[in-house]
Amino acid sequence: MASDLRLRRSVLYMPGSNQRALDKAKTLAADALILDLEDAVAPDAKELAREQVCAAVKSGEYGHRELIIRVNAPQTPWGEQDLKAAIEAKPDAILMPKVSSPAVLESIANRLEAMDAPEDIKIWAMIETPAAILNIKEITAVRRVMPEARLTCLVLGTNDLAKDTWAQLVPGRAPMLPWIMFALAAARADGLSILDGVWNDIADVEGCRTECRQSRDLGFDGKTIIHPNQIEPANTSFAPTAEEVARSRKVIDVFDLPENARKGAIKIDGRMYERQHIGMARRAVAWHEAISARDQ
Repeated sequence: MASDLRLRRSVLYMPGSNQRALDKAKTLAADALILDLEDAVAPDAKELAREQVCAAVKSGEYGHRELIIRVNAPQTPWGEQDLKAAIEAKPDAILMPKVSSPAVLESIANRLEAMDAPEDIKIWAMIETPAAILNIKEITAVRRVMPEARLTCLVLGTNDLAKDTWAQLVPGRAPMLPWIMFALAAARADGLSILDGVWNDIADVEGCRTECRQSRDLGFDGKTIIHPNQIEPANTSFAPTAEEVARSRKVIDVFDLPENARKGAIKIDGRMYERQHIGMARRAVAWHEAISARDQ
């Protein structure tokens, strides 16, 4: 099970126009890299960024790291060429910005088919507008009703949500929690991965750690980050602790005993566990084993 688990604890945005950053990313401990052609790139550097990012993906020099290209939206002057070049580069996924309705994903599905995109290229969707939050159930349903759209992961764009709603990015993110949890519930209902938005203060590593832990407690797969010093807080925050792993293994072992085969609930170390907890325990152990394999 662990070998099939795709770790996305730390997903680092890298500006496609910065060749030094692209080179440095080959040595970083991030689980995944979003090579950005959109927000992080000035208009006069878009074509350079496209060339550099596609060359980076084709190089095969990024090891285990999952590679995602964030393209510009199709309606922009760069969008169509970005998508074509990204398909030719063959990243693990293409991240579409401003996915505010299922129609965006339907359009992308048509483009993927027209461009004969390899089947193993998946689509990730940025959820970064008020309309996206209001349409989130219809967006996530695309995974079921339109498999040709290849949707596998949602990425929250909390900065854009704050800009469009006037919500304040305060510690604890109380103004945003209803939207965050609504998006997360919709993603889980349709079997999608979901990544939290970024922590903006790159000098405040402990603040980043606190928000990463909140992200993990809320149920996210990982956190998008914007600086290498945020990798360690993300990686450690989304890893189960030694205590959690030990407890999970004990729960699995106790339920696996022949005398407990017909029991729906068991008291272990003073706490009641139901059979539904076995799945949670197996997930924690699988997560730990995947991280251990990665570290080796």
